[in-house]
Amino acid sequence: MAVYTEVSSKEARELLRRLQLGKLLALQGIEGGIENTNYFVTAEAGEYVLTLFERLTFEQLPFYLHLMHHLAHAGIPVPDPQADRRGAILHTVAGKPAALATRLRGKSQLAPQASHCAAVGAMLARMHLAGRDYERSQPNLRGLPWWNETVPVVLPHLTPEQAALLQSELAYQNHIAASSAYAALPRGPIHADLFRDNVMFEGEELTGFFDFYFAGVDTWLFDLAVCLNDWAIDLPTGAHDAERAAALLAAYQDVRALTAAERELLPAMLRAGALRFWISRLWDFHLPREASLLKPHDPTHFERVLRQRVRPAPALV
Repeated sequence: MAVYTEVSSKEARELLRRLQLGKLLALQGIEGGIENTNYFVTAEAGEYVLTLFERLTFEQLPFYLHLMHHLAHAGIPVPDPQADRRGAILHTVAGKPAALATRLRGKSQLAPQASHCAAVGAMLARMHLAGRDYERSQPNLRGLPWWNETVPVVLPHLTPEQAALLQSELAYQNHIAASSAYAALPRGPIHADLFRDNVMFEGEELTGFFDFYFAGVDTWLFDLAVCLNDWAIDLPTGAHDAERAAALLAAYQDVRALTAAERELLPAMLRAGALRFWISRLWDFHLPREASLLKPHDPTHFERVLRQRVRPAPALV
């Protein structure tokens, strides 16, 4: 959530007029993240987040926006994109595709305890089940095909040891993706980026998931693995945290039990989740885009997580 495109107060006021949300009271750029331009918008009607999409196209965006709308109306606490008089939830601001969605209450829990992880696990399972009847479909755009395309681009920036690990793990994930067990994994819309900073809490209460702009149809297990790789690890070392992982998994399975194929492939998907974010952070770090507010994530963090996940580990489920 960096600022690549400056939005004027005049442009924000015009959007609020079209959406019948009253006068603009405040407009503030949001620092953090790397994909889109984001602003906090305070209007007479309430608090919102304005997103201008820097990479996603007008053709791709309906999947994300209508998924959020679908989940919000199924009782999942997510931002709800606001519609104009014609019912459109995809708008144009400063020449870019844009959306204005309700702002969640609370704040991110960046030092989660087992109770927070349990809340995330239960809500993630609820979200997966709520998405089963979502009719639109779009692949995970940062899935295996993107990894295969992007690894050759980032390899020249790596040490020989790093390059060997990256190529070895990519080969392993291509092998897993061709297996019958992988083909048997349940699939549906997933968040695909549910890190600590994309979840809101008020105390122990989970008040929402947000930033769905990496969502796509993929395996639910991959979504779960991405969560475990952030919520249930030690950040300085990337090491597995057994207590938090157990809490997240147990709460998830209280809502939706894992299948036999999912239990078999969870270690492989934990590796896949680490690989995906190592690749994307390498790409963003070494091939950055200009932004007026931007702090690239450290790619070595997910290198450490991947090295930890490649090691033999006790069964998680």
